Amino acid sequence: MASSFLSFSLLFISLYTADGFRWYALDRCVFNSTDPKDIEYISSSYYNKLEFLRFSSSLGKYVGYTELGVKNAERLNNDPSILARRRAEKERYCVTSVGLDYQAALTKSAEPYVRLHSVTPSGDKHSAMLVCSVFDFYPKKIKVSWLRDGKEVTSDVTSTDELADADWYYQIHSHLEYTPRSGEKISCVVEHTSLREPRVTDWDPSMPESERNKIAIGASGLILGLVLSLAGFIYYKRKARGRILVPSN
Repeated sequence: MASSFLSFSLLFISLYTADGFRWYALDRCVFNSTDPKDIEYISSSYYNKLEFLRFSSSLGKYVGYTELGVKNAERLNNDPSILARRRAEKERYCVTSVGLDYQAALTKSAEPYVRLHSVTPSGDKHSAMLVCSVFDFYPKKIKVSWLRDGKEVTSDVTSTDELADADWYYQIHSHLEYTPRSGEKISCVVEHTSLREPRVTDWDPSMPESERNKIAIGASGLILGLVLSLAGFIYYKRKARGRILVPSN
């Protein structure tokens, strides 16, 4: 069974006051596959935001966490009809819903977005470092590797774990430290279930990214200036045609 679980819940609020909640119940399903053995139904009761009573399908009975909860757990566990209804909730509420969730969302995939950029290396071993940042992919499993002149690089490579974005998407960052060679080709290769073939992103060392940005901004400003100048010239010519020339005596 996987170490991480997914869950969905249903909140029942039965009583509240102007000062806050007094009592409420939360039903939830915790699962990591559609197999009923990997699904747990949990029903929790809270008083003033403190859980005092819980039913778990894994235990098949109620458990109390406070004096009030222990008394209620004892009372409820002695009623076979109540326990039978609670045990049936796993099949009725969880198993069906989990199956629908897997079909609607968890079996889908999202293609990664790849950005390759250079940074200053942290050590003195190499004079350059590239970072391959991969964003917005799902599911979590992914492989990021480096090619140098067509051969996979296995040394001087470090990567982060897959980082959850808290919106079902993930990101990962792989670093390559190296000493540049003239005419070489360096690529970041991303393999993911959403891709029919590996996505290869080549590094262009001809100009640092910051310099490319400066040139792009300068070029945009130049084009805008030319457009404004042309517009002014056209306006001037149209105004000149509309003037009436009066001959002097």
